[in-house]
Amino acid sequence: MFSERLTGEQSLSQDFEALSVSKRLVRSVSQKLRKKNHRSASEEDDAVKGISIRCLTLYGIGGGCKVGADTSDEFGDPSSRRRSSASDEGKGYKLICGAEETGVDCFSYGVKERFWKKHNRKDFELEESVGNSRMHIFLPDDILEMCLVRLPLVSLMTARLVCKKWRHLTTTRRFLQMRREGLHQNPWLFMFGAVKDGYCSGEIHALDVSLEQWYRIDANILKGRFLFSVASFQDDIYIVGGCSSLTNFGKVDRSSFKIHKGVILFSPLTKSWRKVAPMKHARSSPILGIHEVSTDFSVGQMHICRQDRRPRTRIGGVSDVYEDPHRLSLRRHSRNSIEENETSLPSRKSYKFARPRSDQTGMRSSKRFVLIAVGGHGSWDEPLDSGEIYDSMSNKWTEIQRLPVDIGVVCSGVVCKGIFYVYSETDKLAGYDIERGFWIGIQTTFPPRVHEYYPKLVSSNGRLFMLSVSWCEGDGQIGRRNKAVRKLWELDLLYLTWTEVSVHPDAPMDWNAVFMADRNLIFGIEMFKIFGQVLDFFTVCDVSDKEMQWNHISRNHVTHEFDASSCMTKSMAVLHL
Repeated sequence: MFSERLTGEQSLSQDFEALSVSKRLVRSVSQKLRKKNHRSASEEDDAVKGISIRCLTLYGIGGGCKVGADTSDEFGDPSSRRRSSASDEGKGYKLICGAEETGVDCFSYGVKERFWKKHNRKDFELEESVGNSRMHIFLPDDILEMCLVRLPLVSLMTARLVCKKWRHLTTTRRFLQMRREGLHQNPWLFMFGAVKDGYCSGEIHALDVSLEQWYRIDANILKGRFLFSVASFQDDIYIVGGCSSLTNFGKVDRSSFKIHKGVILFSPLTKSWRKVAPMKHARSSPILGIHEVSTDFSVGQMHICRQDRRPRTRIGGVSDVYEDPHRLSLRRHSRNSIEENETSLPSRKSYKFARPRSDQTGMRSSKRFVLIAVGGHGSWDEPLDSGEIYDSMSNKWTEIQRLPVDIGVVCSGVVCKGIFYVYSETDKLAGYDIERGFWIGIQTTFPPRVHEYYPKLVSSNGRLFMLSVSWCEGDGQIGRRNKAVRKLWELDLLYLTWTEVSVHPDAPMDWNAVFMADRNLIFGIEMFKIFGQVLDFFTVCDVSDKEMQWNHISRNHVTHEFDASSCMTKSMAVLHL
């Protein structure tokens, strides 16, 4: 009986011993399976070195923690790992955390992720990028548009490179309208007509006024073209006319050139170019004016009289028979003799127009505007007195009434409250009524000026300004100290009187300075060559401020690499983007 009991206890102890061995075997196999499931191709090198991610068993000697990493010489032999584990258990190590049956992770919170990131950087970065790329999938398009519309222009251009969906969302008409009507716009200054090494570079230099950072935009479509004019409306820029060399393409050469009548539209928000309807006559350096009109505005034959269609004459004594050989000199002489009896400035009451309502009213959701181009130089480099108007709805140009005979050659123009004001080299001011379609003379007394510098007209928030250079000392007399300054004058549209409102801080070194207004800001560019280098002054004046002080907005001198001919060919446009 006792022997049977002893035999039972021996068998029970053998069973417990076998159970403990099988338990160690199961634990070892489970750990191997766990490592095999979580091991990637990059982790195999770590496995060869005996590194494991999860702790096999936690034992302690003197408070230390032993990670289950095999340090035997035979790394590839599985039996060596089992003998190492058994020998560790036989040495009397005690469990310090968790039960032996449970798989305890010896890594604290975040240590495991850092370990994986360190040894599996490529996989971790791939998973992170995939997770980030899928974040916007769960956001509605409205939320995405609200986020993207608040980005600055440079960040918006970068966001379009993320994916096709973002690019599509930021180029729709709805998004552009939200961007245009929002409060997240900054003024941008675009400078055209840069000449480098004697050639038109075909580059546009854009200045972020808020950050005073310059950017360069490639415009191969403008390469080789110079002496063109630009006008802006909302977030688009129109490049009108210009000329290019016939013998040396791309070079600024006036000996043999071609005058253009094409018009190009540039959209900075979408970086897109497209051609619109060309003008009826080729022009270089035309005087432009742009104005928003109502949808029922009509541009028809009422803008030009039958008796006003006289041929363009070349100032300087050369007959225009060579321009159109089918014209007879006798017929031209008789027609011109009749036109001499006409008055130069018609009155408003003599014109009565019946404006029909446009059939295309409401066809387009975008705002309708007209672009006026007058003056400039023709194919024979002769000053032009003709003009034409472009309708954005019909995409057509229509000739308008010619400039008054006694006004001379116009040198500046701007639209203010529906009137296109032009200033001539003979110090005369005229206005074209866009709604009624005729010119009116404006009798006013101009402030004294230096005749080498022609005044520039700008319009800001319904106010008409003029920048002119006048003497403040010496009056230009020989033998006396002469000092000239550039002043800002404002015209009282009711009493037609000029009032000085501000003085420009820089000396007038550039006789072809460009000034442009957008909203309540007037921007100016002056470029001149001194000591063999082209320098520039970029200034801005806030007309809403009572003091109306001028401030410099760029100190980078981006024009250092330009030629001196850039002072003559430059042009500027200002947009809020």
